[in-house]
Amino acid sequence: MSDRPEPTNQGSLAARIDSQKAHPLAWQTVVKRAVVVAVAGISIYLVFPTITEVFASWPRLSTLDPWWFTLAVAAEVAHFTCTFALQRLALRTRAWFPVITSQLAGNAITLIVPGGAAVGAAVQFRMLAVSGRDTSSTVGGLAAYSLLGVGGLLALPVFALPVILVGAPTNRGLVNAAILGAVGFVVFAALGAVVLAYDAPLRWVGRTVQRLRNSVLRKRPPMTGLDDSLLAQRNEIRKVLGSQWWQALLLSAGRLAFDYLCLLFALRATGARPRPSLILVAYAVAGVVGMIPATPGGLGLVEASLTGLLVLADVNSSQAVLATLTYRLASYWLPLLAGPVAYGLIRLRYRTGPSPPQTAGADVA
Repeated sequence: MSDRPEPTNQGSLAARIDSQKAHPLAWQTVVKRAVVVAVAGISIYLVFPTITEVFASWPRLSTLDPWWFTLAVAAEVAHFTCTFALQRLALRTRAWFPVITSQLAGNAITLIVPGGAAVGAAVQFRMLAVSGRDTSSTVGGLAAYSLLGVGGLLALPVFALPVILVGAPTNRGLVNAAILGAVGFVVFAALGAVVLAYDAPLRWVGRTVQRLRNSVLRKRPPMTGLDDSLLAQRNEIRKVLGSQWWQALLLSAGRLAFDYLCLLFALRATGARPRPSLILVAYAVAGVVGMIPATPGGLGLVEASLTGLLVLADVNSSQAVLATLTYRLASYWLPLLAGPVAYGLIRLRYRTGPSPPQTAGADVA
């Protein structure tokens, strides 16, 4: 038995610190991160009055109808259940625990970091890798899930537009928003169909991005093979959506429908009785605004846009503020609190090391 002492965590931590001191961050990285923080700060400053108005309504939560409020929370739970099932389908696994915990943890990171969608996806990817998921199938599955989420959100105005145009007189701003959303969905669907069906456009995009990256970052090693990598990921997405496309479609529709119902039930809890078609347009536009990576999880931007859109949908301004707070409580704050718990659970379960990697074919549901 050797007398040599085992390396300690403190020693490895010190070595890591020394390595980071020897290789400080490049000035481009510092500037990029500073710009992200500055944009987030300016965005929050601009919408700060709306944030304070919404948060000032916290004491009024006690005036909500308890039954409608319970239904709103239940709808959001159903929304996350569909989310878990959709990711489980996209990842082609039977396991629930790693999918649920990694999604909640990654979602929490997305909600607290400016432009945190990429960071949240990276956290989820790493946690799935710790659980033993195959790398290639994980990348393709998460990419397919993201495409389904964006496409479903852009499709919502398409379904609301006919009802708005043939129904009662509607604020012109909401009509324009619905038309813009419908056009956006058509463009997104057309581009998605082209990318999924043909290799040439995707290869052109990969080579163009690769050429631009190498010309801007001349001091770094040149990037190669981006077009082949994009094609491989595209093929993985097609394989994921192959024979189970109808289940993916139903789950995508379900997660959006339940999230929309959460907002509608939150409005009913305040005593408002709005037209559901107008609320659908307001929900869709606010969801697109929330995708803008200016503030963590769209904080402030969603509150400001959703409150204004609800007022355009003939909702009393006081009820619109309270309904926005109720909806964000169920869809933002409660999932945010669940994130650290999920992260702790998955670290506790796999504290002895990652499970053996699972191949994509052996774990198909």
